[in-house]
Amino acid sequence: MADVGLASAGLVVTSPVLAGAALGVRATMGRPVLFVQERVGEGGRTFRILKLRTMAAGPGTDEERLTRLGRLLRSTSIDELPQLVNVLR
Repeated sequence: MADVGLASAGLVVTSPVLAGAALGVRATMGRPVLFVQERVGEGGRTFRILKLRTMAAGPGTDEERLTRLGRLLRSTSIDELPQLVNVLR
C-alpha cells in the first residue's frame, strides 16, 4: 500500500511538470503524446510501460529522430513520470 500512496503523491506533486511536458510534446510532435510498449515484468507478467514521446516518427536512427525537447525530457527523466500510473494499476 505504501507504493500506491507514494505513486499517488508523486503524480499530484509532479502533475504540473507532467502537464507542461505533455503540452510541449503535443506542440512539437503532435499525437500520440505517450509512448506505450509491452514489457515483461516479475513472474513473466506482461504490462504496458508509459512514457512521454521523445522521438519524432519516421525513418532515421534513434539519435536522428530524438528531438531537442526529447533530449531535455530524457536528461531530466521527466519522460519517465507517466510510469507512476503503472503502480496505481
